[in-house]
This record gives sequence, structure tokens and C-alpha cells, in this order.
Amino acid sequence: MNPTPPQWPLRILRLFLKDEYLEEIEGDMEELYQDNLEHFSASKARNLYAWESLKLLRPILLRNVTSHHPIMTFSMFKHNLIITLRNFMRYRTSFIINLIGLSTGITCFLLIYLWVQDEKQVDKFHHHKEDLFILLEHVDTGEGIQTTSNTSGATGPGLVADFPEVLASATARTKSINSNTLSSGKQDLKASGLFATKDFFQLFSFDLLAGEVKGVLSEPNSIVLSESLALKFFGTIQGVVGKPIELQHEWPLLVSGVFQDPPAQSSLQFDYVVSFEAWAIENTWVMEWGNRHPQTFLLLQPETDIERFNEKISAYMAVKTEGEEDDRTLYATAYGDFYLNGAYEEGKQAGGRIEYVWLFSLIAIFILFIACINFMNLSTAKATRRVKEVGIKKSIGARRSSLIFQYLSESSLLAFLGLGIALLLIWIFLPEFNSITGKQLVWAWDSNLVGVLAGTVVMTGLLAGSYPALYLSGLNPIATIKGTLKQGLGEIWVRKGLVVTQFVLSIILIVSVGVVYKQIAYVQNKNLGYDRENILLFRKEGNLWNESTYRLFVEQIEQIPGVIHASSVGNSMTESDYGTNSISWPGKDPEDRAGFEVMQVEYGMLELLGLEIIEGRAFSPAYGADSTKLLFNEQAIKKMGIVDPIGKQVQWGEDYEIIGVVKDFHLESLHNEISPMVFYLGGHTYMAMIKIKGGNSVRTLQKIQAVYAEINPGFPLEYSFLDDNYEALYASEHRVSTLSRYFAGLAILISCLGLLGLAMFTAAKRQKEIGIRKVLGASTYQLVRLLTDEFSKMVGVAILVALPISYFLTKGWLDSFAFKITLQWWYFLGAGMLAMVIAWFTVGLQTIQAAQVDLVECLKDE
Repeated sequence: MNPTPPQWPLRILRLFLKDEYLEEIEGDMEELYQDNLEHFSASKARNLYAWESLKLLRPILLRNVTSHHPIMTFSMFKHNLIITLRNFMRYRTSFIINLIGLSTGITCFLLIYLWVQDEKQVDKFHHHKEDLFILLEHVDTGEGIQTTSNTSGATGPGLVADFPEVLASATARTKSINSNTLSSGKQDLKASGLFATKDFFQLFSFDLLAGEVKGVLSEPNSIVLSESLALKFFGTIQGVVGKPIELQHEWPLLVSGVFQDPPAQSSLQFDYVVSFEAWAIENTWVMEWGNRHPQTFLLLQPETDIERFNEKISAYMAVKTEGEEDDRTLYATAYGDFYLNGAYEEGKQAGGRIEYVWLFSLIAIFILFIACINFMNLSTAKATRRVKEVGIKKSIGARRSSLIFQYLSESSLLAFLGLGIALLLIWIFLPEFNSITGKQLVWAWDSNLVGVLAGTVVMTGLLAGSYPALYLSGLNPIATIKGTLKQGLGEIWVRKGLVVTQFVLSIILIVSVGVVYKQIAYVQNKNLGYDRENILLFRKEGNLWNESTYRLFVEQIEQIPGVIHASSVGNSMTESDYGTNSISWPGKDPEDRAGFEVMQVEYGMLELLGLEIIEGRAFSPAYGADSTKLLFNEQAIKKMGIVDPIGKQVQWGEDYEIIGVVKDFHLESLHNEISPMVFYLGGHTYMAMIKIKGGNSVRTLQKIQAVYAEINPGFPLEYSFLDDNYEALYASEHRVSTLSRYFAGLAILISCLGLLGLAMFTAAKRQKEIGIRKVLGASTYQLVRLLTDEFSKMVGVAILVALPISYFLTKGWLDSFAFKITLQWWYFLGAGMLAMVIAWFTVGLQTIQAAQVDLVECLKDE
């Protein structure tokens, strides 16, 4: 039996659509639902049914809603506007509280909207975005599935030749966009570039300002410059095609084109492109099917069934290697989606940056909702001041719909005023927001933005005014005129529920901020197993690739006061550059495809990093040639199951002897587990590292630069510090932490404004009671406690509701880290107590003032 479609969309259609269309539409919708059931799950079919139903609410199909009793005439509108403005002026305090809350909430909402829209537009500007795909590989390691965007350089051309769905491919080193030296005449500049095949500009829409799309990378000695780089070299982009450029002072190139600088919405940021084919000639290994290094991008035929295509290419690597690489499965995914959905677990898509998009979208909605709750609470709380107005209007024939319209107009006008203030706040704070988020957001007026602003005002007005409008318009006219109106139990519970909801959301934000802060502090201060302080690093260039010159450079550097040691490594220590699964050892299972991180080092590198040798020794020239010796980390020895490893033999193309075991340390970020690692001594390490003393580092750096300039002229020194690079691994988490602090603070501020307004109203309403109690001897403390007890109970309930929700949310976020803090009970209790103290302080100030008013003022009649 097929599941039935949801009934609520059908009820909506019957309510709003003309009768003559209903029968036919209901039949069509039933057919559509049954058809969707054959292709999708029941859940998706029901969602599609609801969506298609709502799309039928078109003006031409709607019932005629006009009547002989219009909800609003111009004169009534004018009257309501005057009444609204008078109420704003009469109740200034609640008006100001509501205005501050709504304007702050709308500001947060719109700032997050700009950020979310920018994130969603990344890599979506390409003309072929619907048919542009990135190729991934799911690698079966024997212990799980790892997904990587590294592929063989031969994959793209092979797919073009073997599959008619593939129109073109581009192979590029997009994960190796490194800074190199470009020279023209006597001018040397550092610029970041990539190597790409000839169809790169055909697939990607980096518009060419000079040169032809199909020809700019057709020659092996061609280079395409960005507009800004061309202007730096030549002062113009006109007539630069054909001009000579040298890469690294050893590779003569000719400018074949100029492209417009990549937009901020591009995940690829680069200054030049050089022919990948030419680079592959010097690095033949990159075209071998058994190796993985560059990234492959595909342009598929329009409307290609991507699921069927992925089935066809999944075993392509095994076919091309005659079964040797049967652990590698190809998988294509939309390039425009990869930026936000680039995380995979066990070969399945598992989120990515999209999680932060959803997170901040929820925060935006939370804050705006909290601001709307303030309006609901204050409007219903002061209802007793407006009941006579409602009663008189009803007694002279005002319909409920016109009253609802009046109060919704009031909330909408307040939302409109809040929007005006929000736009001013955005204009003031957008540069600071850009600094925090690392974005280049701009406030560009267009139809989409106008629609969002209009929608924000309407939705905020409706949300904030809905409950007050329904409540006030439903009051009994006779009771309101007589003054015998009593608060209903439902109204009291709704208002209390709204306050609880405010603080539930606020406490969740407070807990989240605290946990994120603790985790960031943990990753910053955790002992990684190596020393990252005061270590500068830079890529080798020019003369430093010559072994004897590099040795001379190290000797002179180590003679500089303030320099502790210098060496080099084939790794940046913050990203994995090279791995292998070709190591064999006695007793290895033939089916074992265990992967090892590979770190090539020179003498002294392990000592420079402070890596601990727990067995055996490090590489040292004192023992003669160590070129056939290896070191492994603890995880690798554990993986291989070797007992007493020192002196044991392993095979890695040739025989090697294990001479030492390195204590485990963290390579890359704490999101990743510690992997098995092998160290070997090599002469092609590309990253030079220099450890300096703390203190007078500026003078030390100046001397290092002087030695570098003398030994390696023509190559500007561009360095960074290892601890800064490590911090950059957590840029997203830092931004989440910073933004969360701001938003949590604003949520608490808005919630407390609402409490303040309610406390002021409660104090005013109970003024006579306060006077009588003071006459009977009640102290100020007793009065304050009397007035704050109700609010304390509401915040207490919010704490009980929010803490378990906070636990599950923060635990889910922490689970993305392989190494993380342990959630402590006092994180949650502390957040709850902080919310309670803030609430007591907010309400206490007002209640203390109310408890100290003059007795005559308290007891006199109005």
C-alpha cells in the first residue's frame, strides 16, 4: 500500500483556490504524487507534493477576496497610522526597547544573509557551472575509505578518449598554488601560480582580456598573466602578448594572454598559469597511472546522468592498471558544490563548509526571532492599557479583520523603522564584519536584495505582530469597556513560554561560544609533539637547489647571533604533501594497502623541530651514509607490528634499515588522526626552516635577509612562521568563535531588553501592591525578591531546557576533531548561571527602583 500524500497542502488549496479548478488540480496532484513514489522515497515524494501544491497559489487561481466590507480604506489607514504613532510616543520606553531589539536583530540577520549568499555563490560564476565537475578518488586503505581530489595526470585525457559524455578535461595543480619568482628585465616579483592543461580556460570562466581561449596554453613555453600582475610588470595589458617572462630565472616563457583577476567568489586565487604539459615533461611520474598528484576537472555533455556516469567510471583505474590499482574508485561531483560540500567520510559526502552556512543561518533566525518575541511580550503585556480602545472600536462595528490589520500595521511600521536603523548599522559595521569573516562583502542594491529587505520587513512585522494582533482583536468588547477584563491563563503561559524560548536560544549560544573557545584554546596550546615556536620557513629557490650553495647558506645562517639551527624538509608541517603504500615488511599481509605519510628530511631537521627519538637514533653524518636508513613514528611501528624494530629491514623499492622510532606528533590539524609516517634522508627537500631565538628577532631577520640576498640574488625572500601557519589551519574555527561571541552577546542583550521592558511594566502594574506592602513593613529586599521571582523561574526553566540541547549540539561539533576537549558539566552550569545573573541584574535594577518609590505615588488613584 502506497503512503498517502500529506493533507495540509490540500486543505490550503481548498481554502484559497477557486472551486472550478479544484477537482482537476486535485486529480493532477494525486497523479504527480504516485509518479514521484515510483522514482523517489516516500518522504521525498511527500515533500515534492507539498512544494508543488504551494506553487499553485497563483493570483489567477485564487478566490476573489473582495467584499462589501473592506478591511481597510484610506481614511482607516490614515487613522490607524495616527493611532500607531501616538502609541509609539505615549509608550516611549517599550517603543525604544522594541526598536532597539528589532533593528539589532535585522542587522544581524542581514549581515549573515550577505555572508551566506557570498558563500553560496563561490565557484558558481562559471558559464559551464551546470556541466563542470571535479574528479575525486575514493581510496580503499584496508581500514576505511579515504577521499582525495588528487588524481593521475593521465586520467583527464583518458576519460575524454574513452567516454562520450566527457566533452573536455583540464588537469591542474590547484592544490599546489605556490609563490614563485617571475622576472622581466631587471624586475623580480613574487607571484602565486598554477600549472594547467590547454583547456583550462575553456572549462573555467576566468575571462581573457588578451589572447584566445583555445590557444593561450597550447605552447609549452606559454604563460598567462592576471591583469594585476601584467600591470605590475608592464604598466598596461595592451601589447603584452609575446613579451618574455622568466620563471625562477631558469624557465624562459612568453606571455600568451592576460586574464581578469579571479573574483572574490572563486575558491581558486592565482596570478599566473603555466602549461601543465611542459611541467609534466620534466616530471614524467605525474602521468603514471599509479601516482596521484594534480586535480582533474571535466566538462560533461549537458544533462548527463551523473549517477550513471559515476557507475561507468568507478572501475576505470583498475582497468587502466590491469587490476593493480583496484583500490581506487573514481567519482565526479559538481565543481560548484565542492566548496561547500567537500567533506567525505567512508566515501560518502559528509558536510563541509555548508555546516557553517546552516549554523549561521540558524543563528540569524534565532536572533531575529528573539527580537520579535520582545515585541509580542511587551504588546500583550500592555494590552490592559489598550483594551478600552479595542472595546470602543468593536462596539461601533469594527470587524476583527480590521483590528488585526491595525496591529499588524503597527508591528510592520516598527519593523520598517528597525530596517532603516539596521541599514545605517550595516553601513557602519560592514568593514569590521568583513575583517572578521575575511570576506569582501559589499552592499549592492539589486532586485534580489530589495526583495530580501521587503521580505524581512513583512515577515518580521507578521511574526512580531501576529500574536498581539490575534490576542487584542479577540478581546470581549463588553468586558473591555467595563474594565472587567482578566488575563487568561493561556495568555500568561504564552508570554512566559516566549520568554523561556528567548533564553533557551541565548543559553545555547552562550554554551556554544564557551565550547568553541575552549576547543580553539586547546588546539592552540596542545603539545603537538614538535616545537613550532620561532621557526621561519620558506621554499627553496634558485641557487639554494644547489647542494654546495645550500650548505654554504646554512653555515652562514647558523653563524648569525640569534639563529639556533637551520635545515630543510620536504613538508610544510601543516599539510600532507606525499604518501606511499609501497612499503613492505616481514609478515605483511599481501592485501594490506596501509598508507604512510612520507617526510623527507636533511640532517638536523628532527633536532630543529624538537622531535623526540624514543628508540634508536636520528640521521647523522657521524654514522656515515644514512641514505639506506629509515625512521618510523610510533603509529607506523604499531601498524607494521614489528617488535624491537631497530636494525630490522623493510623494502621500499630497495632494502632499508630501521634506525630509529620517532615519538608520534601531529601533522596537519587536530581534525585528523595521527597517521603512520616514514622519514628518509634526501637531497630534494623544498622547504627551508630556520629556528631563531625569541626576543630581538627583527635584527636577526634582517641579517637572514642580507645573507639570503647575497647568496640567492634575484629571488625575493618570502617567508612565514610555522606557528602562524598552524593557526591558519583553524581560520574557519576562529571566525566561528569570534562571530559566535558577538551574536551570543547580541542575543543576550535583546533578551535582557525584553526582560527589562516586562519588569518595568510589571512594576508599574503592581505599583499599588508595592505601596501597600511597604506600608505593612515589607523591606526593599522582600519587594525585589517578590518582583524577580517570576522572572527567575522562567530563566530557570530555560536553563533546564537549553542545557541538554546545548550538550548534543556542541558534542556533534567536537566530533569533527580527532583530538578534542572533554565536555565538563561546569561548562553548561556556568553558562546557565551566567544567563541567570544577567537576568537578575537586568530585572533587579528596575525592581530596586520600583521598590523605592514614594508611598504617596504608589497609593494615589489615577
